[in-house]
Amino acid sequence: MEETPDLNGAYPRLDREQIGLVAAYGEQRPTHRGDVLFSEGDRDYAFFLVLAGTVEILDKGEVIRVHGPGRFLGELGLLTGQPTFLTARVAEPGEVIAMPPGRLRELAAQEPWFGDLVLRAFLIRRSLLIAQGAGLRIIGSRFSARCRRLRDFVVRNRLPHRWIDLEDDEDAETLLRGLSIPVSETPVVILDGKRVLRNPGDDELPRLLGLPPPAPASSAHDLLIIGAGPAGLAAAVYGSSEGLDTMVVDAIATGGQAGTSSKIENYLGFPAGISGADLADRAVIQAGRFGAKLQVPGEATGLRVRSDRYTVDLGGGGELSGRTVVIATGARYRRLDVPHLEDFDGAGVYYAATQVEALQCRHMPVAIVGGGNSAGQAAVFLARHATRVLLFVRGAELGENMSRYLVDRIEHCPEIEVFLHTEIREVHGHDFLEEAVAVNNRTSEARRFEIRALFVFIGAAPCVDWLADTVELDDKGYVRTGGPQALPLETSLPGVLAVGDVRSGSIKRVASAVGEGAMAVRMAFVRLNR
Repeated sequence: MEETPDLNGAYPRLDREQIGLVAAYGEQRPTHRGDVLFSEGDRDYAFFLVLAGTVEILDKGEVIRVHGPGRFLGELGLLTGQPTFLTARVAEPGEVIAMPPGRLRELAAQEPWFGDLVLRAFLIRRSLLIAQGAGLRIIGSRFSARCRRLRDFVVRNRLPHRWIDLEDDEDAETLLRGLSIPVSETPVVILDGKRVLRNPGDDELPRLLGLPPPAPASSAHDLLIIGAGPAGLAAAVYGSSEGLDTMVVDAIATGGQAGTSSKIENYLGFPAGISGADLADRAVIQAGRFGAKLQVPGEATGLRVRSDRYTVDLGGGGELSGRTVVIATGARYRRLDVPHLEDFDGAGVYYAATQVEALQCRHMPVAIVGGGNSAGQAAVFLARHATRVLLFVRGAELGENMSRYLVDRIEHCPEIEVFLHTEIREVHGHDFLEEAVAVNNRTSEARRFEIRALFVFIGAAPCVDWLADTVELDDKGYVRTGGPQALPLETSLPGVLAVGDVRSGSIKRVASAVGEGAMAVRMAFVRLNR
């Protein structure tokens, strides 16, 4: 097979001088036809640079990539500790340089250009794998709440996978019968092409995929961060880089709401924009390099005060302690008050517009509800995939709550049609979404629209249920900070800080969330040294 062409920097080729630098950190090895350099599911595998010959990359036995001299192998899991989702097999004999992950990190620290090149390539490769549907196989029904929860987990954690829907795929039930698995035991997850999990528990799949395990019992951490969105990850990076024993916990995935953004174009330092997933992955790797520990999933269920520390209760009976605590749990998207809308959750109604959702509605008409930046970003992104994008805005102007650059993009995109003063009142369909009824809130005119997906971005409510009555909230449920005796980001409890969207009066922007996360570390130092 011919070598796979480079795709936007996913498969760069190193020159002779660059290869020489890599060789100093690794070991040269001869290769023979059929040699397997690493297999799907391997946890302990090396970074390989091809010197001569070619290497095939396989997914479930199918060749999906071919790489020749000067190219390196591997994917994001090599940096995050996840097992590999692919297999590398030598096609034409030659020679490679093998470098253990530890040496890879050393080289990346010594040669920043190399670290940037590898990280960019690995992030793009992960996106390509997700778009291609490589990796895990998940079999189940879109109408199953358990299936939807599992899919949300793998999507939010940016795990390559292919969804096989029992409602659409005639071969899916045949496959289950062949595995002697009744439909009642779905969802089914197939790992490594051979391991089969029947309706896996909340902790089983993360453990097998190499996601951070539950933290062991220990004395209080210096900094305990609840929530791994931009604010929480920023606190983790700055806290750990300053030498604080830092622990981050999140119930679902890193990235928060920003992690579901297809492209953030107004974040400082990224003139071409950056996806929320890439931003989160970069932050996780950066925090890990400084020694921060991460536990995902880990759902906070309560906050208790002790004499010299705070204890956060976790779902499943665990707990963590911190001398200082940063509340960064953010907010969750609000749901439309439309009859029977929940019937179509995961079957046409979505609250995020990532590559996964985009692939499900290719060449179909879709609708978006909302007038803020999240709705605008989704419209621009989905316009590249859908046949038609309908944007329903309750207000009178598109620019009332949306950044000007997005308004301009939408106005110049022929695939997007904007309906002002318009609200969704009904949804209809058989098994999956087929139609929405929208009403003009000035004229009361009702119109029916044929759509196959509805994306809802109508604001958010703070995630504070776990706090009960431990800290003071404002009348909308957001956490109050900066009282008469408190530091600027401090809550009514000394040493407990709130940052990002969960904080009363916060500015709902990624940059401000990152800034607050950094500020919180400085204030934690003040409390720790008193």
